Amino acid sequence: MSVNADRIRELIEKRREARLGGGEKRIDAQHAKGKHTARERIDMLLDEGSFEEYDMFVKHHSTNFGLENEKYLSDGVITGHGTIDGRTVFVFFQDFTVFGGSLSKSYANKICKIMDQAMRVGAPLIAINDSGGARIQEGVRSLAGYADIFQRNIDASGVIPQISAIFGPCAGGAVYSPALTDFILMTEDTSYMFVTGPKVAQTVTGENISAAELGGAHVHATKSGVTHFVAPDEEEGLAMIRKLLSYLPQNNLEEAPIIPCTDPIDRVDDALNEIIPESPNVPYDVKDVIYSIVDEGEFLEVQRQFARNIVVGFARFNGMSVGIVANQPMFLAGVLDIDSSRKAARFVRFCDAFNIPLVTLVDVPGFLPGSHQEYNAIILHGAKLLFAYGEATVPKITIILRKAYGGAYDVMSSKHLRGDANYAWPTAEIAVMGPKGAVEVLHGREISGIENEEERNAFVESKENEYRKQFANPYEAAEYGYIDDVIEPRNTRFRIIRALSMLATKKYVNPPKKHSNEPL
Repeated sequence: MSVNADRIRELIEKRREARLGGGEKRIDAQHAKGKHTARERIDMLLDEGSFEEYDMFVKHHSTNFGLENEKYLSDGVITGHGTIDGRTVFVFFQDFTVFGGSLSKSYANKICKIMDQAMRVGAPLIAINDSGGARIQEGVRSLAGYADIFQRNIDASGVIPQISAIFGPCAGGAVYSPALTDFILMTEDTSYMFVTGPKVAQTVTGENISAAELGGAHVHATKSGVTHFVAPDEEEGLAMIRKLLSYLPQNNLEEAPIIPCTDPIDRVDDALNEIIPESPNVPYDVKDVIYSIVDEGEFLEVQRQFARNIVVGFARFNGMSVGIVANQPMFLAGVLDIDSSRKAARFVRFCDAFNIPLVTLVDVPGFLPGSHQEYNAIILHGAKLLFAYGEATVPKITIILRKAYGGAYDVMSSKHLRGDANYAWPTAEIAVMGPKGAVEVLHGREISGIENEEERNAFVESKENEYRKQFANPYEAAEYGYIDDVIEPRNTRFRIIRALSMLATKKYVNPPKKHSNEPL
């Protein structure tokens, strides 16, 4: 056999060895936990045959604690690029079968290489996390590796979309790379994230808590808001990533994607004319409005289980990607609070960074009162949403469906925050406060002076009707040009699409600065 044939056989053997990761036993252990291997995940995420791997032959260079006697090709992370629906993406998949997916300096260097390449090319970065954290045997070198990755996450923020999926453990310093990315996805039973684990928590605080209770998918979906999506399993999670990418541009210099649309732009829905209840205190589901007006009734909701009094997510109008923000009267009457403000602010900033127009549906009675909100800085968190809308230069279309009271009217993409097209339904109530509260302020002395309860109630009712007629309607705001038009609800889809078409060539640049100092 020729020398060339021997070398080719050696190459083939090394590739086979690398593809085995930590070996068959560890692969079987991975499967026993209900998890796929890194290479199986690659096949599920990327277009068939599109993956080009980098650094398959990299090994660690540690000589501490006998580690020099245990080396694996690829060193616990698989990196490279491929395509999703024909569009280039860069990926890294942590391999739990090799040293529990723990990060070494060589491992970090591999990740940094493809992150740098993603930035140069202008393509999204997808990270599949399944790691025990830093490789302890490497000491500060592994910590340096994490910091190198963090710096690149920061540099890439707002330049290319960054998506993290947590398909296993993600603890300690490892959590900060996903936290710096745009979207995090977790699986219901096989993933968790925390800065310090249950054992440390028990030692330091005495708290006895499980990994799932401390940092499982349910916790981060409902309580902390750390994760944006939760999937029942890895297959569904990877499909959700593919779906999410379909709404996003490749980078911050591209426009939002446009796909062919067969849903008529002038489609009307008569049900919208009746969707707002007669009583202003009766809730309705704003998602019924969203599903009615978007293309094909398709809406990808983000952070569905967190701060449910506001709804955010992606949809399309006439094939164009848009971000939707909507107050949800079904929960807390759609009021703005700490969690809903920061949820919406983060989403608005993402859309603005990647040239995705914003459609805002408003039904907000104000900010949530109370000491809990004030002590936990509702002022600053509410200002985050105000700041995000005011800073955004993408096309901004606002529809006031019902209530828009007080400072919350200003915050929710009002004309005064450079809203481009601001419409209202005839059911809109735009005022400093609701009729009941306003009457108590304006006529408090008169009310207290009426001793007869029946007469007092009749007086209050008449004053509330007067206030509602004068202020709690869209026409006072329209009179001053703060509302561009009062529209029939059934025509909402057509009016949004027409506005988006008009705004397609919008150009606006904020004043030059190093960066803003937003409220944090």
